[in-house]
Amino acid sequence: MNAYHRWLCQSASWKAGLQQLLPWALEGVDLGDHVLEIGPGPGLTTDLLRTRASQMTALEIDPRLADSLKQRMANTNVRVMQGNATDMPFEDRQFSAVVAFTMLHHVPSVALQNKLIAESYRVLKPGGVLAGVDSLSNLRFRLIHLGDTMVAVDPDTLGARLETAGFKHSRVDKTNRRFRFQALRAC
Repeated sequence: MNAYHRWLCQSASWKAGLQQLLPWALEGVDLGDHVLEIGPGPGLTTDLLRTRASQMTALEIDPRLADSLKQRMANTNVRVMQGNATDMPFEDRQFSAVVAFTMLHHVPSVALQNKLIAESYRVLKPGGVLAGVDSLSNLRFRLIHLGDTMVAVDPDTLGARLETAGFKHSRVDKTNRRFRFQALRAC
């Protein structure tokens, strides 16, 4: 992430916005007992999510962010690991839910986004859910990402991409600035 984006993701205004964003993104979702959060960045979403499950794992690709979050989450129900979500270091069928909040657009290609989706399917238990939210591309979104990785996700094709990975009952809902997605691993 560029410096401005890194600052924004740690800001009080983003933290306040998450109070509305997460409930909308997770509406009707049962996270179960062991949640995997992909790409937590500085961990503002982790702070909110860890109260909703007995056990949580956060997988962050950026070593500095992972180390900082690991220190901050010491002695909590959160295990933080540094790693790549397109090649997850986890056993098959390990998690009750996988969540991704405003991070899919940081994956540098559609092919790698699809690998992340497939890996999410692999590590989910049967009956587990993949859920998250991301932003729609617009001028402000593109400006925030100047000099940053940004491959906007097309919400109109995301449902088919989820189903190609094996998910069932995929759902994608859009607002004027964002979209949420939910999909189930049936077997």
